Amino acid sequence: MIMRAHAMRKAVFAPLLLIPALGGCINLGLGNAKTPPALLTLTATSAPVDGSTTSGPAGTALSVMEPETAAKLAVLRVPVTIDAARVAYLRNAQWVERPARLFQHLLAETLRARGNRLVVEGDAASHGPILSGRLIDFGYDAHSRAAIVRFDATRQLPDGTTQTRRFEAEIDHLDADVAKVGPALNQAANQVAHAVAEWMA
Repeated sequence: MIMRAHAMRKAVFAPLLLIPALGGCINLGLGNAKTPPALLTLTATSAPVDGSTTSGPAGTALSVMEPETAAKLAVLRVPVTIDAARVAYLRNAQWVERPARLFQHLLAETLRARGNRLVVEGDAASHGPILSGRLIDFGYDAHSRAAIVRFDATRQLPDGTTQTRRFEAEIDHLDADVAKVGPALNQAANQVAHAVAEWMA
């Protein structure tokens, strides 16, 4: 499933021109980069209302697991994909927590907002359904100038059935600027979370 938000006409860049064009917007390595003045997080656009409750047998709760990730997402930085062989990091962009953990919390909040089942995080021993998967992309693509969230979800049902599905959202026509990319990643992550919640219903 692919979702895209368009803001203006698409610009196309030759791969060899990407690094000069990005200029001071990326870091080629972690180096000794200082902590930026503000940190990025994810906020669910759908969340349980204040005072809402959900109950049910613990063994039947939906367990939302932390997704697996590639090494480029195992840090607090926002990856910038330059081409098929090179990854940099967005300057002055840092998460408050690893992206996989933030996305796990976002998925759980979005699922809880539906109010029709008990949702817990990280209980792989539960006898209820389990939502896991792999977070493939969660960053900025320099060629398409897009913030991209790509998630391979795995749904394990109590009867032993296992199903997988890929979800993807892109917010394009963005400069490599943390002020643009941060909110766009939050928007894309929420689009994916809502699509996953529909699939899990």
